[in-house]
Parts: sequence; structure tokens; C-alpha cells
Amino acid sequence: MKILVTAKRVEDPESKIKVKPDGTGIVQEGLKYKVNPFDAIAVEEGLRLIAKHQGEVVVVSIGGKEVQEQLRHALAMGANRAIWVNQAGELDQMRVAEMLQKIAQREKPDLIILGKQSIDDDQNQVGQYLAEWLGWPQATFASKVESFESEQEKNKVPALVLSSDGKKLRVVREVDGGLAVVDCQLPAVVTTDLRLNDPRYATLPGIMKAKSKPLEELTPAKLGVEVTPQLQILKMSSPPARKAGIIVPDVASLVDKLKNEAKVL
Repeated sequence: MKILVTAKRVEDPESKIKVKPDGTGIVQEGLKYKVNPFDAIAVEEGLRLIAKHQGEVVVVSIGGKEVQEQLRHALAMGANRAIWVNQAGELDQMRVAEMLQKIAQREKPDLIILGKQSIDDDQNQVGQYLAEWLGWPQATFASKVESFESEQEKNKVPALVLSSDGKKLRVVREVDGGLAVVDCQLPAVVTTDLRLNDPRYATLPGIMKAKSKPLEELTPAKLGVEVTPQLQILKMSSPPARKAGIIVPDVASLVDKLKNEAKVL
């Protein structure tokens, strides 16, 4: 089988993010970048499924030349080949989903796995747009993995796993009230949550092998996608500085402040 996964380049969450004085974006000098953590989980899950069911994992990223770093990281983890869509300008979620749709139509994967959202803008939209435009079933927020092989094992609340014939997918997803089990026919789109797995580290042999793995370059024009964003960010601003805490002398004072100042009681 073929699994298509995404690897978006995002700012390292350990970096200190500063907004430009004019509010047009963030200061990028000195920032470190990495694969979006939710996408790293998607790559890992694709690799685990291929280990059981055979096939290939194809990783895709959209951006300028710098995203090749994240693609090579996914290849070092074990992905078979990479697709780079060379587009350095701003994109909204609909344009990203449209490019992924075109790639899916070219690649014809059995399964597409994406992170549920990226940590830079937290939109949580691309997977849903993609499934709708492809006309495929979707299961969002996949949260954990167990077996799918017998009726008895189904009672263990399995998650992102394939049936033995490779035609059906079971996903346990996190919802506000607990867990929901979704069965999908393949091909399908799945988005991953944090608790699905722990992504592996890229080993030195994997890093060396990644240098010779195929990396195909595409452009939005070649895919037939108009890149003009339909969403415009007018201004960005830093959150207000957090006020210092205070020490209260007793419980009565604490209750009074919670009620009359914080107004949470």
C-alpha cells in the first residue's frame, strides 16, 4: 500500500517568538525550525503501518527551499521518498489542501495521514478540506493504536489500524465526551492527535540514507493551483504581559479577590 504523509516546517516551540514592531509577522532571525509535531506523529504512524502491511511512505511539504530540511528528516526517519512543492509565498489552508488534493490524484495513495493542525497557526482545517474535495472518508484526531484482528480484540478500543485485507481502517478519536470509534473504507484521510505515538529519532544510518532518497520538486503552477490566498492576516500582536502574582494573608482574602477582582466566583 501507499501512504501519503505531510511534514510542515514550523518554528521550534522552544524558540522565543517575537512579533515585528509593525505587526506584519514574526521576527524570523535566530529562530529554529522543525517538523510540525503533529506531522511527525503522522510520519511515524505511516512507518508503523508500512512495517506491518508493506508498501511505501511518501512525505510531502510545501514551502521554499528550506523545507527540504524537514523532508530529509522524515526520510531519515524511514520515509521512502519525498515531494517538495516549491512555493515560498503565503498560503491559506484552502490552497494547501488543494495542492495536497492534486498530489493525491497523481500519487493515488491508499491512505493520507496529516497532523490534526500545525502549531504555528493552529487552524485544524487542511485535513477536512482535503477529505471533502477528494470525496474520501475522514477520521480526525486519531489518538491511540491497538489491534483490529478479532472480535475479542475489538473490545480493547482499537485505533489507527488496518484490517487484515487492507481495505478498512479503524480509528479511535478523541472527542469532548471521551472516545469515538470510526470505521472507514480506504482510501481515507486521517489526522493525528498527540497521544497516537511517540515519533522515532532519526538515526545516523537513516540520515546518511536520506541523502540518496528521491526528492521530487513540484510547483503550484505544475499542479494547476492558483496560490493567491483567500485569507488575509491584517495584523499580529503580542499577548499582553502576564501580571505578577500576589500572596494573600488568608483564605478569606483569597475568596474576596477571586470574587470581586478576578470575578471567577
